[in-house]
Amino acid sequence: MQIGVPLETVVGERRVAATPETVKKYVKAGHSVIVQQGAGREASYTDEAYTEAGATLGSAQDAFAAELILKVRAPQSEELKSMGAGKVVLGMLDPFNAEHLQTMAQAGITGFALEAAPRITRAQSLDVLSSQANLAGYKSVLLATQFYDRIFPMMMTAAGTLKATQVVIMGAGVAGLQAIATARRLGAVVWASDVRPSAKEQVESLGGKFIDVPFETDEEREIAEGVGGYARPMPQAWMERQAALTAQRCAQANIVITTALIPGRPAPTLITEDTVRAMAPGSVIVDLAIERGGNCPLTVAGEVVEKHGVKIVGLTNLPSMLATDASALYARNLLDFMKLIVDENGKLAIQKDDDIVKACLICENGQILWGKE
Repeated sequence: MQIGVPLETVVGERRVAATPETVKKYVKAGHSVIVQQGAGREASYTDEAYTEAGATLGSAQDAFAAELILKVRAPQSEELKSMGAGKVVLGMLDPFNAEHLQTMAQAGITGFALEAAPRITRAQSLDVLSSQANLAGYKSVLLATQFYDRIFPMMMTAAGTLKATQVVIMGAGVAGLQAIATARRLGAVVWASDVRPSAKEQVESLGGKFIDVPFETDEEREIAEGVGGYARPMPQAWMERQAALTAQRCAQANIVITTALIPGRPAPTLITEDTVRAMAPGSVIVDLAIERGGNCPLTVAGEVVEKHGVKIVGLTNLPSMLATDASALYARNLLDFMKLIVDENGKLAIQKDDDIVKACLICENGQILWGKE
């Protein structure tokens, strides 16, 4: 089978969907790989490295002419025109974007959105959300250090003692847990909150302190357990109690990192303007949920703004800032997913009875399959 790897065209996207490491494995499995010239340059993967791995270099048109196309972002309108009907596309295709999903279906492509993979043990090796969120959580702390004018660890010097930075992490999913671990390694005192009761043990295992919001009803406790590893919207009463507790903690914090996202929904508001106003001058907020509207209404996508003396970081696509490692992990995710749709002879064989394949298959033969049983 012929596999195409085009250069990503979304502004600011530096990742690439295949690395020399994975290209070598595709070629060993009997596939031919066409990589667009310069596709990996922004991620520090040279054209020479791809050719040494067994790939053929070509134009964007050459890459899109392949039977199966590997992407990071969903194909743009001009890319869809280059593909033509019948192509198979693997990537983070954002199935919650109804307009774009309709466009892909109308183009006649078969699309697999890997971010739709179920949170089950068998799917861990191809979980693109986790692999990229891990890096985003790490990078969020480094961004906080960049815009914060003090150091993280407590330091005793002849001139006096510097206190440790107080960090609050809101949301203890993959990104949040990595942010906790990174901030702790840098010497900060870390507090974290999450709607799921199970998160408390994970937070404390990393050296963080859990902001515990008691449940008052069985309904609140049931919703907090989430579905398939994902959080669910909590009742308004619980949200108000959480807001009061976290506002108190944030007012005492120097750094706040928000990571709360619910698939297919706008990001919930966790940091109000009143909370920002109560924070000390020079504090920093890093809003990882900005691509879904943000957890703070003052966050501006793609910018770093200062409101009420607090710097609010709304930079998007943090994994792309770590393009080399992000591409390496993502490319391995795609490689593992490929094993589910290719037979032992290297031919495309879509097993629709497979739970993972079924969940990721969002469109085929002009039909939208996403959200349908």
